Amino acid sequence: MSSRIRILFLFLSLFSCSVYGQVADSLLPYQKYGSRLVLYSDFGWSTAPMSIGYPFPQGMKRVKYRNNFNPVLGFGFSYKWMSLRFGITLPNSVRSKNKYGKTKYYDLGFDFSFKNMYFDVDWHLYEGYAMRDAYRWNDTITKAEPNLIREDINASSFSINAWQFWKEEFKMAAFRGKTASYHRDIRTFYLKYTTNYHGISSNQPLLPKELQDSTESKTSSSVIAAFDVGVVPGYAYVRRWRIFQFGIMGGVGIVLQSKLYTFDETTRSFLGLAPRVDIKVIGGINRPKYFIMFVSDFDNKSIAFNDFNYRQTYYYLKLVGGVRLNVTKKKEAREAAEKKAREEEEKNKK
Repeated sequence: MSSRIRILFLFLSLFSCSVYGQVADSLLPYQKYGSRLVLYSDFGWSTAPMSIGYPFPQGMKRVKYRNNFNPVLGFGFSYKWMSLRFGITLPNSVRSKNKYGKTKYYDLGFDFSFKNMYFDVDWHLYEGYAMRDAYRWNDTITKAEPNLIREDINASSFSINAWQFWKEEFKMAAFRGKTASYHRDIRTFYLKYTTNYHGISSNQPLLPKELQDSTESKTSSSVIAAFDVGVVPGYAYVRRWRIFQFGIMGGVGIVLQSKLYTFDETTRSFLGLAPRVDIKVIGGINRPKYFIMFVSDFDNKSIAFNDFNYRQTYYYLKLVGGVRLNVTKKKEAREAAEKKAREEEEKNKK
């Protein structure tokens, strides 16, 4: 084979690879905006209602605990590998302080993606709850202010999760819609690998004396907590219609749980199974230059000791809006203008 034929063959091979790569990129169901500066703001709140179930007197089945919470205004940006967000807690609480007291809460987390895996780490701490409709068992409480405020009750959760998607084309960044977006429908099964520690505690019994059962030590417990691990299978679906994008992820599974409760400085622990539900919903307008999305996330926890059980849901609701600025073109235009100005300056000197 002559050298000219070899050169021609090499050129055609490279050209074919280039065309194939362009076609493959065009076949991707999502569009990345890594070269754009993404500026966004969000407004919403996070909360963590819980309840304790037991065959209580007067036909009661559950005692409900509700925390107070404040709206949060957030600001953030993302550019290439850099990303930063900070939030400001607004002063006015959503619920009446006379009925629900004041709750101190802390939320911290981070996440990242690697190939077809998505990882996140979350920590939550809520201090201060109100027992709803306490007038049903406490004669000193009226319907005008029906709740019993318990600032001594704390709820905490720490979790490490990883989602493995069956389709490599499913990207969490495109599902969330900030630094990427989908331009056509996609669906996939996934597995969620989860590790959690969660529970509630107080320096006194979680239930008042009126609701305690002298034959059941669990009803006088001051700590209920669990550590669990497991795999939760689920399904994810993204629907794209014109300028709108809607996505939902949902999974149901069972985790292996080591659980305990503490009463009168005595701790009893057990090993068992617990259900786990995972739901994420995101939807709104998503275009290359801007986006306005409604974001929600629900994380359900539960611990059961026969007919005595505790349930809690950590969730947040947000409205997120932002713009994507094509700073690359602006930078290129600025550099071209500066180069032209230098050339003209040198020309005038001559």
